[in-house]
Amino acid sequence: MGNVERIELAPGLEISRVLTGLWQVADMERDGGIVDTAAAAAEMRRYVDIGLTTFDMADHYGSSEVIAGHFAAGAPDEAQFLTKWVPKPGPHSLEDVRTAVETARSRLQADTIDVLQFHAWSYSDPAWLDCMFYLQDLRDEGLIRHLALTNADTAHLRMLLDSGIEIVSNQVSYSLLDRRAAGAMAELCEERGVKILAFGTVAGGFFSERWLGVAEPRMDQLETWSQMKYKRFIDAAGGWVRYQELLQALDRASERLGVSIANVACRCMLEAPSVGGIIVGARLGQSEHIEDTVGLFGFEIDEESREEINSAVEEFDPIPGDCGDEYRKPPFLTAAGDLSDHFDEAPAPYPVLEGPGDRTRALSGTVWEDLAGFSRAVRKGDRIFISGTTATHRDRLIGGTDAGSQAHFCLDKIEGAIQSLGGTLDDVVRTRVYVANADDAAIVTRVHGVRLGHIQPANTLVLAGLVGDGYLVEIEAEAVVD
Repeated sequence: MGNVERIELAPGLEISRVLTGLWQVADMERDGGIVDTAAAAAEMRRYVDIGLTTFDMADHYGSSEVIAGHFAAGAPDEAQFLTKWVPKPGPHSLEDVRTAVETARSRLQADTIDVLQFHAWSYSDPAWLDCMFYLQDLRDEGLIRHLALTNADTAHLRMLLDSGIEIVSNQVSYSLLDRRAAGAMAELCEERGVKILAFGTVAGGFFSERWLGVAEPRMDQLETWSQMKYKRFIDAAGGWVRYQELLQALDRASERLGVSIANVACRCMLEAPSVGGIIVGARLGQSEHIEDTVGLFGFEIDEESREEINSAVEEFDPIPGDCGDEYRKPPFLTAAGDLSDHFDEAPAPYPVLEGPGDRTRALSGTVWEDLAGFSRAVRKGDRIFISGTTATHRDRLIGGTDAGSQAHFCLDKIEGAIQSLGGTLDDVVRTRVYVANADDAAIVTRVHGVRLGHIQPANTLVLAGLVGDGYLVEIEAEAVVD
């Protein structure tokens, strides 16, 4: 047990650096059956006894929380449980959030949830921020010990931190196939003391001897949701031939080091900057590799292997977007290739009113819209006009004193208003950006480039005094819907 590396995820919470992921419980139950709770909980004992004391689950991973709760009832304080709340898109009240937290507490048979990780489907709908502020309230009540994120991108992790939300970790896809977290995300986490929890490190089992030299399978030949998901990652990264070249490099390293291919792939990620731990999936009672997993802590990647593996990785095409984008925009790198397994449709981010005349209005609900008599956005014909937009959400200033975070939230609101009126951010043809301080012009300009550089709308940047305390940037836009 002493061989398993551990890390302090947050003050007072130490976890094993390999977390046992229970997402495959949902796969085991997808035909309508239910995993035997007592038997699965007994399997968890084998992990804990060997030092793998930390488990990762979610509200939608089948009966995973119930299984963990059954185990916890007979083994208090021996294990650490991280779970997730992944609500459907749309608004959620404080009572909705409380109900979700109470459901998790009941399933886990816990007075306090060790770590609750939140997933946002869309940043253009500010309902996700309501959920985070409500979760922080419930944490302050003692129902949750620590808050974390899953599949958050860099800009919105930073936005939450700048807004005063305390985040201990961000669980994201991070592997030799998917290097999105290696840049800005790792730098931000290092700067702010947030740990990366990496999933997908064995690519759904594709990083194993089983697939070495094997002909490319068809999607209908794959056996599990994980395999279907990570086959899409392989395709997005450049295809089966490049993947086989990496697998050959991993095989040579495994022979050199005397460990499995999976262990080499996982150890590479454990040694990556800002990674607090990796999540390795288990099919409790069906397919387990406990002894092999513990072997991760008995070696380090040698320089020759590292150079050969890095050389193969550099041949891959980068996975598009930032962390978590595979769940928010095409190409959807999910088991189904879309979001149909998760929800049917997403409601408009903002309420829409018809009239007067042939115009349509979107309202964000800020007090200023009624006081000053304006709409967040107005559509007339194929044109959408978006009012000057600051980083206001209800009675809060989002982004704190960081102009970049404020700018990202302004553009989130603009995107949500356009979506509510039937367009997309790609329909923007003109923006005007007003900054309060000349020193912030560069960072706001960079944010504009990140969000709109692929369409390059006409733009004007103005140094101006802004109305309201704390506002560093205001943005207005015009769009033409094709």
